Amino acid sequence: MSNFEQNDGFYSGNYNEQQQPGYNMSYTPAAANEFGSFDYSQSQGLPQPAQPVGNFQQQSFDSMQPNNLPSYTGNIYTPDQNAYVPQGLTDEDDFENEPPLLEELGINFDHIYQKTLAVLNPMKGTDHDAVADSDLAGPFVFCMAFGATLLLAGKIHFGYIYGLGVVGSLGMYSLLNMMSLTGVSVTCVVSVLGYCLLPMVILSTVAILTALTGGLGTGLTVLAVLWCSFSASKLFVSALQMDGQQLLIAYPCALVYAVFALLTVF
Repeated sequence: MSNFEQNDGFYSGNYNEQQQPGYNMSYTPAAANEFGSFDYSQSQGLPQPAQPVGNFQQQSFDSMQPNNLPSYTGNIYTPDQNAYVPQGLTDEDDFENEPPLLEELGINFDHIYQKTLAVLNPMKGTDHDAVADSDLAGPFVFCMAFGATLLLAGKIHFGYIYGLGVVGSLGMYSLLNMMSLTGVSVTCVVSVLGYCLLPMVILSTVAILTALTGGLGTGLTVLAVLWCSFSASKLFVSALQMDGQQLLIAYPCALVYAVFALLTVF
């Protein structure tokens, strides 16, 4: 059934067809205003806007959280101490329990102090952990001090110090790897040779005050070379557990420090 009437240029009427199951085919075009838009409040057959399904406002915030995250129970004045902590957080990311910066850089003043005393007093026993610590802070300081004392004596030998140190360290590294059963690292060799340069720093300090070309200077130079070689050989034996081989290690060490002594004397 259909019935249309013309009203001021607009059609109004009712359109009724046989309704199919599940469909509503009735509409009222008369609800259109003069601008051509429909008023849903006056229409009875047009589709209405979709309404939200379910009672969304009654859902709690806790039900929307994942099951593996705890709910926050604190407030602005007393924050929750057991608040959410991201998964995968390790001890390296725990900034409150981080070690000091010097320890992360491998600078341990206790080990530096113990190894310095071991060089100054070779007859004293040393801690194995302190000797095995291959830090380079102490050797760098002693090399700079050796170069500075030579500079005060009018000798600019920084390049010679670094060059002889590299060549001597590589030579000792090759020799100790053939003599030791466990092997040795380059940093360990550089660390021990650098620490045992301390007696040579004392000799270069004496060279600022007096010349070492005489008999007294020769005796002090030989004493400094023996002091350095004995201390280095003892530290190598303690670090690499090479018992009974100290004299074999002391000889190449004496050759290395004899070259540094020549820089100091001449």
